[in-house]
Amino acid sequence: MTIEPFFCGAETLSAAQSNAEPFGPLTPSRFHVLLALAGGDLHGYAILKEVELRTRGKVRLSTGTLYGIIKRLLNDGLIVELRSRPAESEDDERRRYYRLTPEGRQVATAEAERMDEILSIARSRNLLKKTRMA
Repeated sequence: MTIEPFFCGAETLSAAQSNAEPFGPLTPSRFHVLLALAGGDLHGYAILKEVELRTRGKVRLSTGTLYGIIKRLLNDGLIVELRSRPAESEDDERRRYYRLTPEGRQVATAEAERMDEILSIARSRNLLKKTRMA
């Protein structure tokens, strides 16, 4: 039996994957944070709630885990902390707001493409019968 590598060479990588190579594959928690920010700018507590909502409670990040992830994503240049703030009536001065950078979007896209390829293989092996909607 011959086992082929998942990526045979650089020519098989999409542009998003080749630009994101140093960051992937992402941990599930890091990917969930990037997915939450792909929907728009959020503060930390909103990220926690978004992840919990989108995973139907299957993923619950602690605040310590979240802020460790945020620190790494900031250091990697995948997200930025916003200087601008919402209107005073909608703001809490203790909150910090974050935004996905273009590089962060590329890394999240590459991870989603990588996962899609793996799921395609699983479907071809009859491990997954139907496509689920998010």
